[in-house]
Amino acid sequence: MDEEEQPSQTTSLFAAFAHQTPPRALPSDPKNVASPSAQWLQNTSFTTELSVINDAVSKYKPPYDEEEEEEEDKGEELNTNKRPPQYDMVPSSPSDASASSDEQQRKKRKKKKKRRKREESGDSRQLYDYVATLSSSSRKPGVQKWASSSTANEKDYYFDSRGDRDNLAFGCIYRMDVARYKLYNSKKVSEYNYFRPSKRVGRLDGDSDIDALDTKLRSGGRYWSAKYAAIERHKNLKRVRIVAPSKPLGSSVADYIPLSDEGSDGGATSSLTVVEESWEDEVLRKTKEFNKMTRERPQDESIWLEFAEFQDKVASMQPHKGARLQTLEKKISILEKATELNPDSEDLLLSLMKSYQSRDSTDVLIKRWEKILTANSWSYKLWREFLRVAQGEFSRFKVSEMRKMYANAIQALAGACIKQHRQAHLSGNANPVDPAIVQLELGLVDVFLGLCRLEWQAGYQELTTALFQAEIEYSLFCPLVLSEQSKRRLFEHFWNSNGARIGEDGALGWSTWIEKEEEERQRLISEEASSVVEEGGWTGWFQPSSETKETEIPESTTERDVAVEESDDGSDTKDVEQKDDIESLLKALGIDSAAEADNKIEDTKTWNKWSKAEMARDFDHWMPFRSNSDRVSHDDASADAEDDEQLLSTILYEDVSDYLFSLNSEEARLSLIYQFIDFYEGRIAQWTCTNSSSWVEKKLSLESLPNSLLEDLRELHDVLTQKLTDPLNTSLEVLSNSSDDSNMRSNMMKFLRNAILLCFQVFPQNYILEEAALVAEELSNTRMNSTSCSVTPCRALAKTLLKNNRQDVLLCGVYARREAFFRNIDHSRKVFDMALSSIDGLPLDVRPTASLLYFWYAEAELGNSHSENSNSSSRAMHILSCLGSGAKYTPFKHPPSSLQQLRTRQGFKDRIKMLSSTWARGMVDDHSAALICSAALFEELTSGCPSALEVLEHSFTMVLPERRRHSRQLEFLFNYYVRLLFKNRKELKISKVWEPIVKGLQIYPLNSHLHNALVKIGHLYTSPNKLRWTFDDYCQKKPSVITWLYALSFEMSIGGSQHRIRGLFERALEDDKLHNSVILWRSYIEYERSVTYHISAAKRVFFRAIHACPWSKKLWLDGFLKLNSVLTVKELSDLQEVMRDKELNLRTDIYEILLQDEMDT
Repeated sequence: MDEEEQPSQTTSLFAAFAHQTPPRALPSDPKNVASPSAQWLQNTSFTTELSVINDAVSKYKPPYDEEEEEEEDKGEELNTNKRPPQYDMVPSSPSDASASSDEQQRKKRKKKKKRRKREESGDSRQLYDYVATLSSSSRKPGVQKWASSSTANEKDYYFDSRGDRDNLAFGCIYRMDVARYKLYNSKKVSEYNYFRPSKRVGRLDGDSDIDALDTKLRSGGRYWSAKYAAIERHKNLKRVRIVAPSKPLGSSVADYIPLSDEGSDGGATSSLTVVEESWEDEVLRKTKEFNKMTRERPQDESIWLEFAEFQDKVASMQPHKGARLQTLEKKISILEKATELNPDSEDLLLSLMKSYQSRDSTDVLIKRWEKILTANSWSYKLWREFLRVAQGEFSRFKVSEMRKMYANAIQALAGACIKQHRQAHLSGNANPVDPAIVQLELGLVDVFLGLCRLEWQAGYQELTTALFQAEIEYSLFCPLVLSEQSKRRLFEHFWNSNGARIGEDGALGWSTWIEKEEEERQRLISEEASSVVEEGGWTGWFQPSSETKETEIPESTTERDVAVEESDDGSDTKDVEQKDDIESLLKALGIDSAAEADNKIEDTKTWNKWSKAEMARDFDHWMPFRSNSDRVSHDDASADAEDDEQLLSTILYEDVSDYLFSLNSEEARLSLIYQFIDFYEGRIAQWTCTNSSSWVEKKLSLESLPNSLLEDLRELHDVLTQKLTDPLNTSLEVLSNSSDDSNMRSNMMKFLRNAILLCFQVFPQNYILEEAALVAEELSNTRMNSTSCSVTPCRALAKTLLKNNRQDVLLCGVYARREAFFRNIDHSRKVFDMALSSIDGLPLDVRPTASLLYFWYAEAELGNSHSENSNSSSRAMHILSCLGSGAKYTPFKHPPSSLQQLRTRQGFKDRIKMLSSTWARGMVDDHSAALICSAALFEELTSGCPSALEVLEHSFTMVLPERRRHSRQLEFLFNYYVRLLFKNRKELKISKVWEPIVKGLQIYPLNSHLHNALVKIGHLYTSPNKLRWTFDDYCQKKPSVITWLYALSFEMSIGGSQHRIRGLFERALEDDKLHNSVILWRSYIEYERSVTYHISAAKRVFFRAIHACPWSKKLWLDGFLKLNSVLTVKELSDLQEVMRDKELNLRTDIYEILLQDEMDT
């Protein structure tokens, strides 16, 4: 680089290959033999002093290129002056010189002219031949001396991904393989010829030998040295920026202002402008632009957010911490000004609080949050972010404190919902379908689910189940009451009674239970009134039922309080006696109870047993304990311990009363039921779009892999490892610790089945709930993935439901699909035929659901194509032809004719045209999506894959792109589109399959089906590096837990580098939201422990994990179960004390393990 700063000294790097062909020295010349050592090996670029960087930048000026002829003349003069004496020609006689001087001049001019033409034509082939000839002619001399040079640098080494054999031969980078770069010439290049190839491109730039460089140039360093790397990062370095015109190309010439007049030849103006500006110039320019835009449009939130994000970019370029803090202060002042002008903007407030989090302490940050939430108590987004921040603060986290925060959030949002409903009622618009109210209630449900996840993961499973039971009863099965206070009093009476709650056997629902209770009470009243003689006095039995309940409930509560006080008084003496027994047993074991904690346990195996017992009890205790008055009490210690456990498992009304709220919109009620089923890992169809906040929060809070995701990763692992012979690869399933208890799973499925069946009273003919109920019935009777039953396990339940509602054709379709799933295709056909044949006799409001039923039937037939019957495709075509042509359905007898196929195709086209108007308004439902899929499936069977893809691609153009991001039906359509592409991948180009998947991931970044297809296609048809680049790109632009899990699964399955996998974990956990992902931390710990066998690293990751996720009991117990070989007894004891301090639910006392060990010995 310094060579071009001083063009007057030399223009040649290799003196042996200058512009003027040097004379060859005679072999007998002694000056040739005594050549100095190769000075190019003494390059000091690796040891450049950083003190010269600022001087180099200050002195740096872009070089000026002279004209070609002048540069060559100067090069000749310089080469003549600086030519070494051993290369000088012996002068000939004057007569010979005078005779040949003219001829040499002509030859030289001819050579220059030819060389100039060759360079302008860009003959790259001659260039490569010249370089090859040059390399082959100059590599051999002195090879041994180059390879054994003692001047090689011993500090830094650079390794290529693919090694160069020349490096091995010469012991360093070969001199002719060194890249030479020229700095950008701002004077020569203008806006007119910026893209015009330079005359000097493709030439060796006169640098023939690095030996000719002077000492100053050699000490300056190479282009990748520390000096020039610092120059690239320097704020004063000017860079070229190509600016597109702000106006269209057809604008007038007067509007165009050229950058400079130099080089303008009056030709046609270019559409691009080349601008040079340093980093400080860019900061100044953008700051002026943002200031102008914020003054002109102060209500535009996007401008303020972009201005704040630009400050992050400025801070990243600041080398000193103080400068970065100043930039942060500027960002905060910008956002504060923006929130003053836009006080209701949630995005601006969230950005402001995130900036505060980078600057303020935890206590100050919480106070700021409280102030903002007081003024914006209606915002569920702010509440959700505040709860996430507070939950991740290790120093302040306690379960009781988090409960208070969740109670405040739920009460504030519930109050906002009541206020909006009251305002809508007063204005005469009592329609509950108001989008603002629906979104607010959906956000309230999400906050409630966050509380349930916190309680479950902290070890309070019984409280979590009670919260779900209470909220579902309170919102879905409430009786008709006038006020919220009377509703709560009635619910307290129901909760404290012995009535069965939702999910329990014999549950009727709160409203039905109230009616039964009232009927029974009225019967008792009438019997007593007939047997008692009227003597006057109290007439309370004839008061209204609501007032009677108000007088009864306090009496029951006072009686219960007295009983509790009596039991407490009696339990004190029992506790003293039990304490004396424990102390005597501990003394017998040689343990002094008054000593410090580190003297109690001497072996880590005891803590391992304790953690296993704790996990087992968590599996067993997830249902609230219902008190039974006739239970027999025991006096032994085990019975007392059981009584204590049951007392802790008993959930009172006071435990759930602060978290109750009413829901009026059907969308919010369905969201509550769907998330309830999904929470207990029931098999349910996709109930919302993967871009919804509910789905995002669900994935962020994963502790272990759910069954649906686990099956996809297991299938993907089999695909990736089927051709590998390396036994060292592992799967993410092993790391995720997705072990469970089969007994607990079976009881959960029975609990879900009972709850869903009761919900049919509120949501009749909901096929998603019907399918979930049948699958829960199957899983409660069989194994989780069993498909080998001769009789479908849900057949009895399905027939019972069909008897109760014979007009529910979708229930018939759901039941028929379950029969086909268990390979009972004949029975499935009978059910489908019965349902489709009875459609004409149904009411008109049920008939449009037929498209979904037809599509299910056709898919079931094609899914049975692997059997001996070869007419599955013909049956599917017959089914779809009845749907498309509108003909009455008849059971299959023969394939449809060509005329029927034409009518079907035209019928599908007409019906799709009718859908375009409704889809344009955003009215997309399941049946219209099933119609599109049916049309595509029919085209695939009759015309082939391209026609089917055309139908689906046309349907995507019928809606706006933004609506596709939030529509569950359109996401289902896209998943079907990707499945069709993958199934016909051999008939299509790889780009036709790859590009839609990549674009789909930009729309649905949390869609696991798209990630699965991406990895499969990438593994089959692309290189692993391309797939890695794709994952890295998405992880940087739109990071999500699903993307990181699939990237990790891919690397582990193919046996990727440990550095790569560890880097993926670290990059994922650096993200602000993913930093609190329990599944990533647990997988990281298990990877370091069981794959890399780096136990000390696993210990470090464990301590980082519990600091980031202090609420996860499973994460804490991983340390006791997996790291007991590296954690000391004192550390394990301290960990348990911290768990108690954080108020995690610990069910097992360590003394129980010690007593059990003593009894075993």
